[in-house]
Amino acid sequence: MSASTRDSFELHAGALRLALRPGLGGSIAGLWHHGMPVLRSAEPAALASPREGGSFPLVPYSNRLGYRRFRWKGRDYTTEPNFEGSPHSLHGVGWLRPWEIVSSSALEVVLALRHAPDADWPFAFESRQYLTLAPQSLHVEMVVTNLAEVVAPVGLGWHPYFPKRARSRLHIEVDGRWDKDDAMLPVRKVAQPGIDGDVAHLDFDHAFDGWRGAARIRDERFSLQLTSSLDRLVVYTPQDKDYFCVEPVSHVNNAIHMADPLAHGLRALAPGESTSAWMQLDVTVI
Repeated sequence: MSASTRDSFELHAGALRLALRPGLGGSIAGLWHHGMPVLRSAEPAALASPREGGSFPLVPYSNRLGYRRFRWKGRDYTTEPNFEGSPHSLHGVGWLRPWEIVSSSALEVVLALRHAPDADWPFAFESRQYLTLAPQSLHVEMVVTNLAEVVAPVGLGWHPYFPKRARSRLHIEVDGRWDKDDAMLPVRKVAQPGIDGDVAHLDFDHAFDGWRGAARIRDERFSLQLTSSLDRLVVYTPQDKDYFCVEPVSHVNNAIHMADPLAHGLRALAPGESTSAWMQLDVTVI
C-alpha cells in the first residue's frame, strides 16, 4: 500500500479489535475484547483529541520539557505551548501531527511521521510505528531517525490509558522514583521498592527508574501484562479520573535540562542515526 492519509484503520485478531486514528497524532482510539475496553477506548469518529483515546506516541521526548526552552550542544532553543494550563511543553510533537499509513496487512499496520523543523521542535526526524495485533496481545514498535544535519536529542515512548474499574490493581517492579517540585519537574531520585496496590489508593504522577519485568494490571475483567524494551515508566493515577496511565518511556521527565541528559535516558543521535523501542500488552480474560 502506498502512503495513505485515511483517518481511521482497524485490526482484528480473535476477540481483540484495535482502532487507530493515524491522522490524529498516530493514536490508538481503542482496544476492545468482545466489545469490552482493554485500554480506555473511543470509537475513532468520536475522538476529538489523542488525549481522549487509548494511547498515543511520545516523540521526540516524553512528559515535560521545562519552561519550553533548552540548551543543546551550545545553542539555545525554545518550543511552543502545547498543553493548556502548563508553563512547559509536553509529550513531544508526534501526538500533535498527522501520521500516514505506509503499509498494512490483516494483522499489522505501519504509520509514519516526517517532521520538519518548526517552532514546536527544531530538529528534523522521521518516526515509524509498527502495530501488530494477535489474538491475545498488542505489540507496538517505534523507530526514530534523525534527519537533521546535526546531532539531535531524541526520546520516545507511549502514553497508554487504562480504564479504572472497581478492582483495578497495579504491580510494578521499579527501584527509583523521581520526586517533583511545584512546577511538576523532577528534582530528586528516591528509593521506590516497587508499586503494589489498588489504583483507587494510589496517587502518582511520577517518573520511575529501574523498571524490570512486566507491569501487571488486573481488574475484574482482565489480567494484563505490559512489557517493553524500555526500563523507565511514568505512572499517573489521578484520584478524580476514571482512568490511569502506565507509560513506557526512554528517559526521565525533563532529562534535557539535567547535568547529563544521556545518563538519564535521552539519546544523542548523529545525522541519519536511528533508535527504536517496543512495548507489548498481553491480554488474559478473567
